[in-house]
Amino acid sequence: MTSSSESGVSTPTGPPTGPQLLAGVPPGTDAEASRRRVPWMRILQVVLGLGLAVALLGWALPHFAHTTWADVWSVLSGIPWTTAFGLFVLMVLGLWLYTFTFTGSLPGIPHVKAFVVNVSGSAVGNLLPAGGAAGAAATYKQLRSWGFTRRAISTSLIVSGVWNVLARLLLPIIGIALMLVFAADLTPAVMRAAAAGAVGGTVVLALFITMLVSARACLAIAQVAERSLRFVPFVRSSDPPLSRHVMDQRTQTISVIRHGWLSMTFGLVGFFGMNYLLFWFCQNTVGVQFPFAYMFFAFALSRLLTSVTVTPGGVGVSETGVAALLVGWGANPAQATAGVVLYSLYVHFLEVPLGLLGWVAWWFSPKKRPLDSAVGEPATH
Repeated sequence: MTSSSESGVSTPTGPPTGPQLLAGVPPGTDAEASRRRVPWMRILQVVLGLGLAVALLGWALPHFAHTTWADVWSVLSGIPWTTAFGLFVLMVLGLWLYTFTFTGSLPGIPHVKAFVVNVSGSAVGNLLPAGGAAGAAATYKQLRSWGFTRRAISTSLIVSGVWNVLARLLLPIIGIALMLVFAADLTPAVMRAAAAGAVGGTVVLALFITMLVSARACLAIAQVAERSLRFVPFVRSSDPPLSRHVMDQRTQTISVIRHGWLSMTFGLVGFFGMNYLLFWFCQNTVGVQFPFAYMFFAFALSRLLTSVTVTPGGVGVSETGVAALLVGWGANPAQATAGVVLYSLYVHFLEVPLGLLGWVAWWFSPKKRPLDSAVGEPATH
């Protein structure tokens, strides 16, 4: 096991920081009340999100794909178990390749532990609407138990999170370019969705680069965010102020990117590459075949739609959108729907039991007290 000093520079223990405040548990006497309110809000969010996902899968998916679940099941039931196992291997390989993103953003973590963290956090995120925050909290808990410092973990979450967002938003840009060069015109609705992703990716990238390049701009953005948070319920000002945390985080982020950008990029390219192969094989298995440009655009759209956080992992939204797109291109409705459902089984539902195994592995793994867990006992490189 790597030591905390290898995992990053620590932050002395003190009052809750900006991220902790955003979690909805402010310091002081209101903490317990917030803890009582948040679970009920979370339960309501889960119920509504799962209910919407069931409605989308049960009614909207076959409706907009012009098929029935009986026809879809007829296609899925003909898949050999050997093919199903091969698809599972592709899924696991993609998750393993993603560990390079973790090792690049969090120096000192071995690939096995990065894999455990990845599948555990993904399982939590796939169960909750807007589950990214819950997945990040699970990741934080596991990494802290292994001795990694607060600052190293927060930097890893920020950098890897930005890398993920940019990758998901970059895919539609590549997809549009391929379609415009090698395929037919796109419908206005699909074009607008992809263009929205492209614009969003450009804005996020520009903001991120600006904060890294210019310390003055980073401070100004942090101060604007700090003033805005005053109007958010249950959030109190932190001491030291949030802007100081952001500036300190900027220094760490620059250091991580300088040394880990290649590993993080390789991990994401490998992860999405395996995911595209999984998508292609799922469609090919059920008899849906299109040229590369069409298949890649459909895959890119599916990844973009998972960012719609009204349901856990965008379940129901992604499947409905991609199935309708494939049917609109001339695919057999039952086969196209079966293909997107099969793909969703691997990238959403099968990650949950795999994540449970990850939690078991974490539970029995050796734990280590972080060096920055004691007040006035900061750990440094």
